[in-house]
Amino acid sequence: MRSRLTPTLLLLPGLVFLLVGFLIPSVTMLLAPPRTKTTDIFARVGMMLTDPYDLTIIGRTVLLASIVTVVCVVLGFPIAYLLARSTSRWSGVLLALAIFPLLLSNVVRTFGWLVVLGSNGAIGQLLTGLGIVDKAPQLLYTPLAIVLGLTQLFLPLAIITCYSAVSQVDPGLDDAARGLGASRTRTFWDVVLPLSLPGIVVASTLVFAGSVTAYTTPYLLGGSANRVLSTQLFNYASVTIDWAGASATALIMTVLVFAVSALSSAIGRKGATS
Repeated sequence: MRSRLTPTLLLLPGLVFLLVGFLIPSVTMLLAPPRTKTTDIFARVGMMLTDPYDLTIIGRTVLLASIVTVVCVVLGFPIAYLLARSTSRWSGVLLALAIFPLLLSNVVRTFGWLVVLGSNGAIGQLLTGLGIVDKAPQLLYTPLAIVLGLTQLFLPLAIITCYSAVSQVDPGLDDAARGLGASRTRTFWDVVLPLSLPGIVVASTLVFAGSVTAYTTPYLLGGSANRVLSTQLFNYASVTIDWAGASATALIMTVLVFAVSALSSAIGRKGATS
């Protein structure tokens, strides 16, 4: 009896903290904000899903998050593969450098892009100095700026997640494939990549969810002309004090994240059984 109760007692403090600190506030925010009826929230969701302006914001959020996810995985997985298969004594140092940006505040990293992408920033001065353009292009407050900022923000997360997946693939399988005549490229595509698919799916889910819910980077780099769901949520909750709109926006963001998570889980299970 004691052995059965021990795991439950160990899990109980964390479950209580999760319930009180996360689930209850989240459900309250989504379905029962101050001075707002639940029916008003769902009615507002229906309005947002039919209003062209809100649909543009939703589409922009999904598009930017999808682009960032693809870029992070395409850039992160090869880096993770090289680090996981490296026999150099510096591989640990290189891995630490790759994920070091996670230790920095995203506000600090985003302000760095303000310096680089501004009209008087490094890129603008370089282009005008080389005579390529007469006037520095407007790179700040554009979708490109948001993609660059979010990619820098979540690329280390993609690298460390893919690194964990590749590390679990036995290097002996690489040697066996090459011993049977497969090239390094074919070994990568036919052996390493399929076996690492669950890790890639997890990395994609984390990056997409983070990109959909990120606020600071889209706010600082996108401006008011490129509003996404997170900045729209902030506007409803802190500027116009529209709790129904804020809860409806949060509900749409939550559904998007859970939908992508469910899709990723299905893909991961299919890849594991194939």
